[in-house]
Amino acid sequence: MHRRLFLILALAGLAPGGDVDAQTGPTPADLLGITGEPYFIEWLNGFYQRALQAGVPRALLNRELSGLSSDPRITALDAQQPEFARPISTYIDGTVSQKRIEIGREKRVSITQFPAIERTYGVPRDILIAVWAMESNFGALQGDFDIIRCLATLAAAGRRRDWAEGELLAALKIIGDGDAPRSRLRGSWAGAMGQTQFLPSAFLATAVDADGDGQRDIWGSAPDALASAANLLAKGGWRRGEGWAFEVVLPAGFDYGLSENATQVPDWWRAKGVRKADGTAWNPADKEAPAVLLLPAGAAGPAFLALPNHFAIRTYNNSIAYALAVGLLADRFAGGGPLRTPWPHETPLSLTDRLDSQTALIKLGFNPGPADGAIGMMTRQALRAWQKSKGLPADGYLSPQMVAMLHKSA
Repeated sequence: MHRRLFLILALAGLAPGGDVDAQTGPTPADLLGITGEPYFIEWLNGFYQRALQAGVPRALLNRELSGLSSDPRITALDAQQPEFARPISTYIDGTVSQKRIEIGREKRVSITQFPAIERTYGVPRDILIAVWAMESNFGALQGDFDIIRCLATLAAAGRRRDWAEGELLAALKIIGDGDAPRSRLRGSWAGAMGQTQFLPSAFLATAVDADGDGQRDIWGSAPDALASAANLLAKGGWRRGEGWAFEVVLPAGFDYGLSENATQVPDWWRAKGVRKADGTAWNPADKEAPAVLLLPAGAAGPAFLALPNHFAIRTYNNSIAYALAVGLLADRFAGGGPLRTPWPHETPLSLTDRLDSQTALIKLGFNPGPADGAIGMMTRQALRAWQKSKGLPADGYLSPQMVAMLHKSA
């Protein structure tokens, strides 16, 4: 058969032998005119067949994957780890800004669908506005990466292949179902889209039409984006009528090892001498909610009793700093004031400091998880255990002083 005719028939799935076979005929990369790095072509050939098996229409695959190439910017961004960790005080100061607070307060009354969204999902508008602010600066900064190319690049790179392929299949389904054309699927380099930065799978599972136009438009419709975020948080465990966290004051001699450890109702914490920083009483709903003590900047910084809704926020982004920023912004939108305890001056830690500290904890017999430079829950727990073994305040906070002490001990 003439090669040109074979290619046309193969793209339509009509070539002799059925599906394309890399050993007997042109590969999907050949058929789709894809060139570039061998690893990307190899991945594309495999993904094409897996997508067909997953039920993606051949015509949709051919149209959206034709001429596709990897994006070296995304590969570089995915491999990048900041040399210096941004202290939480710096992060909060940059996100909970006066300008952002003023804009958020204006948005409280400008979105007419808020009452209906709050009734339907139980998530307060101030939390939703804070998520909106954090994710896209109220819709102004949504990202302009082609989501299909982003996810294909991440999948081909291999570090998160299963996840990226799943999201790529979801993005193709969005296009195939008519929810949005390829040209609308623009977002961050990591695959998040729209005013509230949804991954394609989250869009399929939780995006809703709140403005009544028949479309789930998280890109151009603020009501749709905000209602979709409310649905995501509700499915993530948001509890109606409860707060997210409260700043507290700890007594002298307090056992800091209880932070991120004990989960107890506020009365239990009150018996330990913990008091709300503003001096007010707990409302009935919050009084029955399990609370976890957080010391994000160590014993010298503000302390918080985090309620279940704090962790619902973290289903959006599993970061204490992110969830605190959302909650603190929401409090300010609602008319609240700044924290009673100021953030301490923090020194950024280098990647070498973080890696060395995790390695030292491992050598000392305390398991921080893999030495990857990311100071997460396991590292903080290991640090608390080591601090306690040394008779130090067990706040789990990795300061430059702790780095030096760990290095010396190891």
